[in-house]
Amino acid sequence: MDWLASAAPEPEACRWEWERHPLGVALLPAGRVWDVLVVRGELGCPTLEVLIRVLDRPGPVLADRGDARIGFFVPPGTAGRWVGTGVRGAGRGSWIVVPPPDRAAGGVRWLVPPDGSGVLTDPAVLELAMHEAAATLADGKGG
Repeated sequence: MDWLASAAPEPEACRWEWERHPLGVALLPAGRVWDVLVVRGELGCPTLEVLIRVLDRPGPVLADRGDARIGFFVPPGTAGRWVGTGVRGAGRGSWIVVPPPDRAAGGVRWLVPPDGSGVLTDPAVLELAMHEAAATLADGKGG
């Protein structure tokens, strides 16, 4: 929880929101500790399956209600350099609605919760995983 809260301008206020706010979420700035690359669930879910298969542990992955959008936490600065169709980058100047690491809240949940280590998904590995997932979907083998 400390690592995730460290992205907040006031980490204590972030913890308070998780514990006491009716929605149980905090609004955290991207671009300081991490960026987030957001894709539609149709591509995001199979991409996560590929990442889990090829990595010991991918970085945190967030999903909205119904898994319509999947957010992959990547190193700061990635969003500004990312070039790709159908991928929205949240970097410096963007804010992300984030539940506490141990539960879903406010319509968002962790598919891969942060473990406090600061591990983020390597953008090059994420891009390759997206290509593999997209190829699988194009072949009609995706779920």
